[in-house]
Amino acid sequence: MNDKKEFKPYIPADKITPEFTVTSIVMGIILAVIFGAANAYLGLRVGMTVSASIPAAVISMGVIRVIMKKNSILESNMVQTIGSAGESLAAGAIFTMPALFLWAEEGLCDKPSLVEITLIALCGGILGVLFMVPLRNALIVKEHATLLYPEGTACADVLLAGEEGGANASTVFSGMGFAAVFKFLVDGIKIIPADVAAAFKSFKGEIGMEVYPALLGVGYIVGPKISSYMFVGSLVGWMVIIPLICLFGPDISLYPASEGVTIAQLYAGGGAEAIWSTYVKYIGAGAIATGGIISLIKSMPLIVTTFRDSMKSMKGGRNTSTQRTAQDLPMNFILPGIVAMIFVIWVVPAIPVNLLGAAIIVVFGFFFATVSSRMVGLVGSSNNPVSGMSIATLLIATFVIKASGDTGISGMTGAIAIGSVICIIAAIAGDTSQDLKTGFLLGATPKKQQTGELIGVIASAFAIGGVLYLLDAAWGYGTAEIPAPQAGLMKMIVEGIMGGELPWTLVFVGVFLALGLEILRVPVMPFAIGLYLPIYLNATIMIGGVVRMFMDRRKNVDEKTKEAQTTDGTLYCAGMIAGEGLVGILMAVLVAVFGLDLSLADKLNLGNIGGVILMIVMILSLLKFSLWKKKKA
Repeated sequence: MNDKKEFKPYIPADKITPEFTVTSIVMGIILAVIFGAANAYLGLRVGMTVSASIPAAVISMGVIRVIMKKNSILESNMVQTIGSAGESLAAGAIFTMPALFLWAEEGLCDKPSLVEITLIALCGGILGVLFMVPLRNALIVKEHATLLYPEGTACADVLLAGEEGGANASTVFSGMGFAAVFKFLVDGIKIIPADVAAAFKSFKGEIGMEVYPALLGVGYIVGPKISSYMFVGSLVGWMVIIPLICLFGPDISLYPASEGVTIAQLYAGGGAEAIWSTYVKYIGAGAIATGGIISLIKSMPLIVTTFRDSMKSMKGGRNTSTQRTAQDLPMNFILPGIVAMIFVIWVVPAIPVNLLGAAIIVVFGFFFATVSSRMVGLVGSSNNPVSGMSIATLLIATFVIKASGDTGISGMTGAIAIGSVICIIAAIAGDTSQDLKTGFLLGATPKKQQTGELIGVIASAFAIGGVLYLLDAAWGYGTAEIPAPQAGLMKMIVEGIMGGELPWTLVFVGVFLALGLEILRVPVMPFAIGLYLPIYLNATIMIGGVVRMFMDRRKNVDEKTKEAQTTDGTLYCAGMIAGEGLVGILMAVLVAVFGLDLSLADKLNLGNIGGVILMIVMILSLLKFSLWKKKKA
């Protein structure tokens, strides 16, 4: 089509500007580790991560353009390319690998070594990039007008509007600084309680909120619609299901509670939270698994046509142009790289995957990388059914491993390792596609961006193992501090298939609840996540969504101003998420390594009133850097 041939990038193909420089590489690696660690912490707390591309781009512009006085948009693009890889790799790793720590806690196996975690993350990340590279010309170039890649296009727009780079970067850094202070007050010196709760003893329900800036930021970023579905899921769990369980069966001892422990005793010992963690969580798990499978089934026609069209467009679609903007990593690097990664997965003893598992990774890895690369172009990264792909892979891998006779803990750890690699492949392939779309619009050199993705993956892979170990040593997975919801679900699926020891009645209640919601056309996944997570998390996310709703629905404000203010709010929230994540990691170091306890809770505790006041201050700080931000003339 002519419109594709006539497309001219911002930087012409015949113009050479700084791109793959020491500055961009070092900044990119730093941001990859920072956003990877912050998103790992966030994902393990609330079961979702946020994109790091735009915050990384804004920070890079602030440093390169304002501080270093350089005018190089492609350097800034390289920074966000490398930096965003950390967030995507973290998302793939944290949704699966903490399951291995949970089994170790139960005494079923040893904890995964740092070498095992690093190699799984490294192999999955590199495969995600290498599987996507041959698709670039077919998806990014040939279908430029068809596949919009929303996040990639938005990131290009932010970089093109670089004149405000310094001011916007200060907004991100302000968010990080304020969040660090808020987090230190709540979890450092602990003068303000993490939870502000109201329990209804006669009714047996409970409601409350967690006073954390990252949760407020997540709610603002995902918006009122998604946050409201999550909150309603929690309301159903904590204000409907828990009271009903306590009403109908106070004197019953019901599995999976310990034998002889009645529901009334359980509630007396731990309140509504004990009922939620013992029973409601399984209902939520059934709903999440069903939601993931439903999203995969609904996407199946698109997945099939996506894979078919991608394969067709690759035939004869090899770009032989010698232009700078058409140069990809060569196939004589791609193919040996893929073979080497698969060989490492199969042969290295640290990775619990045999030849059968390696074959599953090759087939599903390439398929889901192709699907993910195209689907993020159509529906955006946030709607990419990575969780559904991971659940489907885990189901198939577990059944295949069980059929081969490996039904013990070795088969279970092998299934999780396979699921981890596939999840990381799909996440990284989608991220690489978005970044290459940004580069295509700006006029970046593809092979330099692809090399940047590999550098970001490698840096993040070496960092993620330390992050996972730190968080486990400080608080442990499956605790109130680090619930690790997705990993708990993956563990539950594998155990259910291998041993059948699950409270299937509760799981199937969640399954049919999800089916009912789907029939009513209510989005299943956010509701199910709300049911699976504590209400305190989702109430704060809902508050962030309400703030966003207030900003979006204002009258007598022109659309340009409203959009600029919303973007400022998003950048501030991204900074808050990163700031809380980094302080969370720092506190894990203080607790796990140095054994320090800075708590002043026994001397000065402001109670629930302090939590409410701090939440109001957090909301005001968000408004200060969005609505009330002074613009430069």
